[in-house]
Amino acid sequence: MSFADLGLTPELLRAVEAEGYTEPTPVQAQAIPHVLAGRDVLAGAQTGTGKTAAFVLPILQLLNANRPTPKHPIRPAGKPGRGRLGARPLIASGLPVRALVLAPTRELALQVEEFVRTYGKERPVRSATIYGGVGYEAQLTAIAAGPEIVVATPGRLLDLVEQRKIDLRSVEILVLDEADRMLDMGFIRDIRKILALLPARRQNLLFSATFADDVRQLAATLLQDPAEVQIARRNSAIETVRQVIFPVDKHRKKELLTHLIQSGRIDRALVFVRTKHGAQRLADQLYRDGISAAAIHGDRSQGQRVKALDDFKEGRIAILVATEVAARGLDIDGLPHVVNFELPTVAEDYIHRIGRTGRAGMEGDAISLVCLEELELLNDIEALLRKRIKDELVPGFELDRRASAEAAHQVRSYSGAGRSRAGTGRSSDGRGPRRRTGRPEGARSHGVSTHAPRSHGSSAYGTTHATSHAGAVRPRTGGGQTGLSAMPGESFARDRAAS
Repeated sequence: MSFADLGLTPELLRAVEAEGYTEPTPVQAQAIPHVLAGRDVLAGAQTGTGKTAAFVLPILQLLNANRPTPKHPIRPAGKPGRGRLGARPLIASGLPVRALVLAPTRELALQVEEFVRTYGKERPVRSATIYGGVGYEAQLTAIAAGPEIVVATPGRLLDLVEQRKIDLRSVEILVLDEADRMLDMGFIRDIRKILALLPARRQNLLFSATFADDVRQLAATLLQDPAEVQIARRNSAIETVRQVIFPVDKHRKKELLTHLIQSGRIDRALVFVRTKHGAQRLADQLYRDGISAAAIHGDRSQGQRVKALDDFKEGRIAILVATEVAARGLDIDGLPHVVNFELPTVAEDYIHRIGRTGRAGMEGDAISLVCLEELELLNDIEALLRKRIKDELVPGFELDRRASAEAAHQVRSYSGAGRSRAGTGRSSDGRGPRRRTGRPEGARSHGVSTHAPRSHGSSAYGTTHATSHAGAVRPRTGGGQTGLSAMPGESFARDRAAS
């Protein structure tokens, strides 16, 4: 199937071809015809499957097919004297807002608008991006120009609505992008307030990586007779991603990561940690080890964040360290490695993390540095994946089982719990549901701290591990548990097998 078979106009086809794409991805092939037909769509697709273009392309075509006459100015939404929203006039504007895309993070919002400009270059549709953490002036100027497409994060959009700076009464198409993440970040109340401001008659598109119960509930209230597009089974990992675990003592994780980078095992990577403070400490340590790195977290400005992302995409920075929330929505072409410096506390987040590599049919590596204290988290992830992730030993980083009595206690608790409880969502003591401990940054803004590169190390990785495709390291004797029996004391593999 080609893009021409989907019913796209010649100018859109040329724009797609100019970007180097010849065949639509499965989500594009299934969703675009439904959107062009005016149907509501409920689409489930993992990160990196091309879902942004799946709604941007047909929206551009629909808006161009029926262009309204500009209006100056837009009238207030209510009559004078009927409350705060009707008491003041709106700023002057050109065309009304016809398509509204809600996104959970500024990164994703900026990415979506970039798609709008890229694919709409032959027949431009004016657009604006609205997000918090920056000043109002530039966004107010963009709104005053009359954008037909607005891409926004919920909080800042409601802020501007309250200020009478934007009118949503003419919205024809609503898109909820990354709906599962918006709900996870606590945006459900903001979403409901925004829905109340929109016309009752409109087309609704909901895209989500997973169809959790709360996503289904939102879809039931939002969508009318939707066409369902399900590309990957729930919580499945991208098949083009090779997953591997490197066992390591907790206090040696930074040392191992530096070794893997300097030896060439990892050359360019997005590294995940749980907290903003952990992200900063790791970036600082990598810098001291002579590795260029940047840390994205909530204590840095928007300008610093944008600069670090640009530096990373252009190869001026080798390692980007981020928390789960700060990295949500990042789209980095050709990313070869994702590293879980710390495993996520919620197994589903592992799927989101590793989905940032192995995109568009390319292969990628997902590397996890796992200590004994994280065995239960690993158990939950493997239960979700319904498979065991292979583990490999890095010579010189064998586990020291005598180093931590706490770790030994954790192993005993883990082994006693048994794999029969894996995936049930219950705590390790069996008393009740396990609570999410993540989102240390909440839904706040995220910035970046950048370190300039010094000299890279070049120590050899050694001949024990032969390298294969894309620099992947083969286990010493097969996969899974083998190759770990040389570790002192009870092996990491045996701890896993004990459950």
